[in-house]
Amino acid sequence: MLKKIPDIISPDLLYTLAQMGHGDDIAIVDANFPATSHAQKLIRADASNSDQLLSAILQLMPIDDFSSDSLRVMAMANGELPTIAQDFSRICHFAEDREVLPHGLSRQDFYQQAKNAFCIVATSERRLYANCLIRKGVVPPGSTHS
Repeated sequence: MLKKIPDIISPDLLYTLAQMGHGDDIAIVDANFPATSHAQKLIRADASNSDQLLSAILQLMPIDDFSSDSLRVMAMANGELPTIAQDFSRICHFAEDREVLPHGLSRQDFYQQAKNAFCIVATSERRLYANCLIRKGVVPPGSTHS
């Protein structure tokens, strides 16, 4: 056991987060997402939902602040952002103490970017369109890690 690591973060996910570098993407996807066929690296996070997992990950991982699309979500078929996109944005704001706006992608664009992600974390989330991509940022010199 380790201290200060959220219980929802598995050893495989913790190792993967540590391996990621600045600019790498992690996809957090719902139960309907074709994760196995799209992942270069797949981590299962069964019995968790997308927003809980995002919150736990962001306790450990910084979000890139060099680009305006560090938070990408799958848009619905009509092009609108799903309700959960605002939840993702609030979670990012809380973690980073800055506004992180969701950038909508069509289903096919999201699939393509997820295929290129460092890893896909598959949840058992049942809400539709509960998928996001987060771009890893940097921990600047002199900042604390605890």
